[in-house]
Amino acid sequence: MKRRKLKLEELNRITIQEFQQASKIPLVVVLDNVRSQNNIGSVFRTSDAFRVEEIILCGITATPPNAEIHKTALGAEDSVKWRYFKDTMSALELLKQEGYIVYSIEQAENSQSLETIMLDKNKKYAIVLGHEVHGVDQHVVNSSDGCIEIPQYGTKHSLNVSVTAGIVIWDFFKKLR
Repeated sequence: MKRRKLKLEELNRITIQEFQQASKIPLVVVLDNVRSQNNIGSVFRTSDAFRVEEIILCGITATPPNAEIHKTALGAEDSVKWRYFKDTMSALELLKQEGYIVYSIEQAENSQSLETIMLDKNKKYAIVLGHEVHGVDQHVVNSSDGCIEIPQYGTKHSLNVSVTAGIVIWDFFKKLR
C-alpha cells in the first residue's frame, strides 16, 4: 500500500492566535540553566505540539527573540507563553503559591518512575529540567515536591534535555488531557 506524505496545507494546523486561545494541559515547563539554545528551541516546539501552558526560562537559559532558539523552535517561541526568572528558586516559589505541584526531572534518591507516576487532571503541575551536564540544581531538587526519573536500560545514565522534555511532556499530555 502506497502512502502519500501530507502537504503542510493538509495538516489543518491552528494559527498562533488560535493556539493562544486554545485550552492547554495544566503543565508548566521550567528550564533551570539550560545552556543549549537548540535544546531550548526544541522544548518550545514540543510544548507547542502538546499545548503546554507555559515555559519558564531561568538563569543562563537564553530567551527569545534568538536566532539559535528559532532554528529548532520554528516559531513556537511565538505561540507558547513564556517568561524569564533570573533565579529558578523564585520561579518555584511563585509556582507553588499558584498551586502547582513541582517535580524535578532528575535521578535522585526516592525519585518516582515516569512509568508509575499518577497525575490528577484537577491539579496543576510544573516540571523542572536542568543543565545539560549538571542537571537540576540541588537547591531546586530540595524544594521540589518530588523527582521523576525516566527508566533507562542501556549503558548511558542520561538523556539529552530536549529528548527528556519530549518524553515527559508526552507522558503528562497523555495523562492530563
